[in-house]
Amino acid sequence: MPEAKKELEEIGEKVLKDLEKGENPFLDIPIRSLSNVEFDEKTGMLRLKEEKPGKRFLFHTGHAKKFMQTMLVSAFCKELLDQGLHTSLRDLYYALKTTLPNSSENTFNEQSESDPIVIDLEVALKILREQLHLSADVRGRVVGNLTIRDRGDSINLARLGSGGWAVPSNVEDIEFRNVDADFILVVEKNAAFERLNEDKFWQDPDHKCIIVTTQGQAARGARRLIQRLATEKNLPVHVFTDADPYGWYIYFVIKYGSISLAHVSDRLGTPNAKFLGLSVSDIEKFNLQKYTIKAEDVDIKRAQEMLDYEWIKKRPAWQEELNLMIKKKIKAELEALSGRGLKYMTQEYLPKKLKEKEHLLD
Repeated sequence: MPEAKKELEEIGEKVLKDLEKGENPFLDIPIRSLSNVEFDEKTGMLRLKEEKPGKRFLFHTGHAKKFMQTMLVSAFCKELLDQGLHTSLRDLYYALKTTLPNSSENTFNEQSESDPIVIDLEVALKILREQLHLSADVRGRVVGNLTIRDRGDSINLARLGSGGWAVPSNVEDIEFRNVDADFILVVEKNAAFERLNEDKFWQDPDHKCIIVTTQGQAARGARRLIQRLATEKNLPVHVFTDADPYGWYIYFVIKYGSISLAHVSDRLGTPNAKFLGLSVSDIEKFNLQKYTIKAEDVDIKRAQEMLDYEWIKKRPAWQEELNLMIKKKIKAELEALSGRGLKYMTQEYLPKKLKEKEHLLD
């Protein structure tokens, strides 16, 4: 990653020059608080506001330790890039954890100190931490008529049996080859993925697709993979989650980006994503009343919080859906469709939704 290496080198060079001039070295670290996040209607994604970055000084009692930690992490990432190695955030923490000479002060006491420094670098350098060779959580599986090239290996995702291909943390160097699909179907649950895969839903000529399960909230690798496939191969994205605020938020994060990672929404968000289901409206329409679950207070509270989101306020269809859940105090899981028969999801619900394009609006 020449760009990442160059950015890291420039950090070190700037500090040295400041010291040589007798000045107090500082780093520009953009503010990542909620107050500095906004929804950009033009791009359809969350982003950091264009405000003055915070400054982190070396000779400052309140900044000195974080400045030192930032330089340690920067140097460690430079070594990773020089050696062509990748590692985890946990490994980084242990590699840099030490006690300073002639003191009882540690460089890092907990991983909760090193993780935010990595994000600070990511924001300041405007690059993904994966480009610094730091791996995030590995979560997600894929199946479909798609061949990829990953570190020299050619992998046919249509020939991986029942398990599918496990999405790695870093998908920057994955090459997409021989893509034969009309859209990407992103599925929240493993159980739904298993049903869709066993029924070979993705092979049907009426809905040829690449199926991605996020296994809950999508990890960074899965979000980046979805975005790359959507943009580089011009594939529509349909998201299929539980009918509850947490499932819907999975869709919002895939589409708009997340508040905590607003600084990389342009590389993790997929604005063309559409919501396919499950919705509270579907419960009556598809006769699922017997398979609903009572919404708990925490579900109602979360739905009410989401109604206050800037991007929800401007989308009447989502306001209506959230208010309907609050009013009826019910929710439903994807597995509820199995109440109508194990193949109901693949033979009735999804084909009907896809054919009639019954999505909620953006």
